[in-house]
Amino acid sequence: MGEVYRARDEKLNRDVAIKVLPATLSQDADRLRRFEQEAQAAGALNHPNILAVHDVGMHDGAPYIVSELLEGEELREQLNDGSLPQRKALDYAQQIAQGLAAAHERGITHRDLKPENLFITTDGRVKILDFGLAKLRPQRSETVSSEIDTRKQITDPGTVMGTVGYMSPEQVRGHEADHRSDIFSFGSILYEMLSGQRAFRRDTMAETMTAILKEEPPELSETNAKIGLSLEKIVRRCLEKKPERRFHSAHDLAFAIESLSGTATSSGRTVTAATFPVLRPRTRERIGWIALTAMLLIATVAVTIFYFRRSPIESPTAALRFAVAAPENVTMLLAPIISPDGRNLIFAAQAEGKTSFWLRTLGSLTAHPLTGTEDSSGTLFWSPDSRSICFPAEGKLKKIDLSGGPPQTVCNVSGRASGPRGGGGTWSRDGIILFTRDGMIYRVSAAGGEPALVLGTDQSNPEVTYRWPSFLPDGRHFLYLRTASQQATTEIYLASLDNKDTTRLLAADSQAIYAGSATGSGHLLFARAGALLAQPFDAGNLKITGEPFVVADQVSVSPNGTGYFSASDNGILVYDPSSTSGNQQLILVDRAGKLIGPLGAPGFLAWPALSPDGKRVAVERQDPQARTSDIYAIDIERGVSSRITYGPVTNSWPTWSPDGTRIAWSSNRDGAFQIYQKLASGVGNEELLVKSDVHVFPHSWSVDGRFILYTRHDPKTNNDVWVLPLEGDRQPYPFVQTPFYEAAACFSPDGHWIAYQSNDQGPINVFVQTFPASSDKWQISTNGGTIPHWRADGKELFYLSDGKLMAVEVNPGRSFEAGVPKALFDLAPLRARSDLDGGGFAVTADGQRFIFVGRGQGTSNSQYTVIVNWTSELKK
Repeated sequence: MGEVYRARDEKLNRDVAIKVLPATLSQDADRLRRFEQEAQAAGALNHPNILAVHDVGMHDGAPYIVSELLEGEELREQLNDGSLPQRKALDYAQQIAQGLAAAHERGITHRDLKPENLFITTDGRVKILDFGLAKLRPQRSETVSSEIDTRKQITDPGTVMGTVGYMSPEQVRGHEADHRSDIFSFGSILYEMLSGQRAFRRDTMAETMTAILKEEPPELSETNAKIGLSLEKIVRRCLEKKPERRFHSAHDLAFAIESLSGTATSSGRTVTAATFPVLRPRTRERIGWIALTAMLLIATVAVTIFYFRRSPIESPTAALRFAVAAPENVTMLLAPIISPDGRNLIFAAQAEGKTSFWLRTLGSLTAHPLTGTEDSSGTLFWSPDSRSICFPAEGKLKKIDLSGGPPQTVCNVSGRASGPRGGGGTWSRDGIILFTRDGMIYRVSAAGGEPALVLGTDQSNPEVTYRWPSFLPDGRHFLYLRTASQQATTEIYLASLDNKDTTRLLAADSQAIYAGSATGSGHLLFARAGALLAQPFDAGNLKITGEPFVVADQVSVSPNGTGYFSASDNGILVYDPSSTSGNQQLILVDRAGKLIGPLGAPGFLAWPALSPDGKRVAVERQDPQARTSDIYAIDIERGVSSRITYGPVTNSWPTWSPDGTRIAWSSNRDGAFQIYQKLASGVGNEELLVKSDVHVFPHSWSVDGRFILYTRHDPKTNNDVWVLPLEGDRQPYPFVQTPFYEAAACFSPDGHWIAYQSNDQGPINVFVQTFPASSDKWQISTNGGTIPHWRADGKELFYLSDGKLMAVEVNPGRSFEAGVPKALFDLAPLRARSDLDGGGFAVTADGQRFIFVGRGQGTSNSQYTVIVNWTSELKK
């Protein structure tokens, strides 16, 4: 390309580099004009990972470029010694991706990304060189090998441009190359950094080009056993032959890499996965956060004003991304739900110890709580005119108008799910509401009335649940999430209000929503394998019409299938970009809800159970990919975890024996969940305790070791509490058996009382009865309650109610006496799960500390991503 000189800029007192191009270029006016345009574009890229261009001009007929002077070496020099350490490779890869993102945002495609054009400075910073200059190289007629540059012209169709071995398939074919071509070249470089071998290296240029078009490079694990599946997946996606199957943007690529490498790079710089193309330094000083929040708010307002002041027929040509941050001193608990008209966001949040829904207009800098929603207990959904929201609270389904006024009751929703929490709801333009209760879908008029069952649990297959209904534009058909726990499947189905027919559409890890035109084409949005996908869907013919596209590489999904995303009717998408792999952690808190510390390793966790001596905690650890789970025991003092169960099934509800030597649990290895026991050390054989034709789950072991309380799911009588004697003939018998829902029973420390939850009087509440059973029965909770636990001396009961941990003093003497329940603290700021039970909890013997499934270290719901005109990225 020319000669490079070291020079001194006397005006600014700095060393610079001057590249002087051949004078022969001055004879081509078109090349000179385009060279100047490219140089000006590169000069406009003010990014730490792109070579800074200071000036461009002509001298004695020869064009030149003045740029910053770099000290270091090309990436090629490092690769000559073989593969790089994985941490360094990810550090370099993240910096390259960020530089590409900045260039692509300005419409500049490199088209010749290779190790020779990547410079590593002495302080570990990556600099991308020669942006846009590859287009200027004159055509050559000489023979080239697979290791040198191919012929280059400006933009003549059919001309092969790039460097063989790092070219994309479209470049090999001579097709026009866009930003996704750079992503393919990036994948080739990352592969080489990790493996020490070139992805497509053959003996001749022709063989190399054929390999790029038709072959896949060897698995990375063949050359480096330390390469994980997630990293391999990122590389493979970059190297997809079809551009539409690669990452849709370098920004998304950088985000995916950051999820693997953490927040600190090996060069000592700290980066954060912001929603802007350029990662910004993270600072601990409060003023830095204030400044960042202000910038995000300003960007939000600017984008919103631009979007809503357009003519109805106008449409932005590219997707616009920005972040929505939580207001100061406010903790956002769930991703915002955007209104159908795209103007307002509503999110659950906690401020000053109180939880409620907050409203924020996209064009506003502030958010404010909605009066009347302080007792909300689940996921909200919008009215189709964007004027009202509907939500569960106090055992009722309520609606509130955003213009003002108190909440109005739509219907009672007493049941295990207490309305749509964990199950969602939807509101049609015809004034029909669908909502979830007890794993079934009901309908009710938005004006109020008595709910009617739409989709219920099949009595011959009781493990199937139906949740997350979502109306399609015709207001008669709707989507829903069908979960079959025995088969460990979650799938999206299509149903109708007019008949009982249902149709399976696709497999998904979350609910699905439709976004698009009312009668024509649109997309189904859903989560799968940690990513947010969009699949083409014809709303008129009710059919899937194409393959899914990745909208976001990471979206948060709770273990109960709640995907934290929503979309408006006019092309605005909101989602939580936080990773779901390992965002849960067992946490120990005191009676004020103050965090004492984490317990064990993070992951998908549920149902912690504390050993009688308080030294170990058993927990269900789920595998979200395999859709199975196993029981682990964690040594609290040492932090060491030991596995109790094995196998490709679901093992759940661990329960300790009173001497701490054994653990009982449920497993679905033989179909319905049965109860087994095993030594708490994990050694030895398992023993089947209860064999049943329906699901059974253990909850409590009597202090004398003679009985186990368990829940039996009977299709005829719902859930019942049964007793398993561990002596004599061991014949189980019912303790509480009614047509209502009874569960979560536990023995008092002296074994004379049993606390359990039941909805036989309306909403689920906590009750106490004598053991053996008698006619005496006491209601403990006063405003709903689940999952009761005794203090070790039997003088206090704890339970969950409306998102709070409650405590009530009791006197289990001859005649049982209970005091007034008191709220100890709000669980929302601690929780990682959005379902009603939140994965359960455990309490220490003295009642002073509690174990919950909380948010993992480093996870936060303080910022969410908004994409305006999100569908434009699907067309690239």
